[in-house]
Amino acid sequence: MTLKQEIVGNAMQMAVVNLFPGQTVYCEAGKFLFKTTNVTMETRLSGPSGNGGRQAGGAGGSGGGMGGMLRQAMGTAMQVGQRMLAGESLAFQYFTAQGGEGTVGFAGVLPGEMRALELDGTRAWFAEKDAFVAAESTVDFGIAFAGGRTGMSGGEGFVLEKFTGQGTVIIAGAGNFIDLNPADFGGRIEVDTGCVVAFEEGIEYGVQRVGGLNRQGIMNAVFGGEGLSLATLEGNGRVILQSLTIESLANALKKAQGGDKQGPTGGLFSTHTG
Repeated sequence: MTLKQEIVGNAMQMAVVNLFPGQTVYCEAGKFLFKTTNVTMETRLSGPSGNGGRQAGGAGGSGGGMGGMLRQAMGTAMQVGQRMLAGESLAFQYFTAQGGEGTVGFAGVLPGEMRALELDGTRAWFAEKDAFVAAESTVDFGIAFAGGRTGMSGGEGFVLEKFTGQGTVIIAGAGNFIDLNPADFGGRIEVDTGCVVAFEEGIEYGVQRVGGLNRQGIMNAVFGGEGLSLATLEGNGRVILQSLTIESLANALKKAQGGDKQGPTGGLFSTHTG
């Protein structure tokens, strides 16, 4: 069942979700705005299992006794450990309409756009860390570590959120969105690592150095403000980019407060500490 939702607002959008009786939607802690009184809210550490938000071994499931409870506890611990390593929220909040239709509101944490993605079970979606806002309980949330060898050689890795299953997932980013397909640009595009919001499965992600270790490469890194690496996206599929990066927003705010941490040349000489 497709999630009935509407994205409203301009500079900082929010998603208003209408739930049918018994329908469940979940979000990361901190993304909830409001709900009607007939919508129940439950916070738990485990992610959805694609079975309507019910945890394995719960009511109506075959828990398998003590062994089933142990497997469930170990699975939850692994999920929490992955999210902790990725710097994600440790808990999810689940909202279910009871006795009639209900309404829930969600929002991102930065000024920018939101997007509802429809998963049909054939292709996963990957999104930047913290892009996830909310999803149907039939959509599974996971963590993927991309960049691998290219990420290490480029000076950074890339932690991604991964969405699988069927249903609607809502993501958010900073600034305005632009939709691209690398296939329309010769099969490959290179972007600032902070501009990637989300992309479909089938798109190959990598990280590469900005030029070589020569005069021009050093000039790009030191004075170009991009550091040593760019993200590369290759293949045929949807890619969503954002016009504002979190680092540039943070640096602009610090500069406005008289504490410019970027330094006169940015890039390698940035003193931004997170």
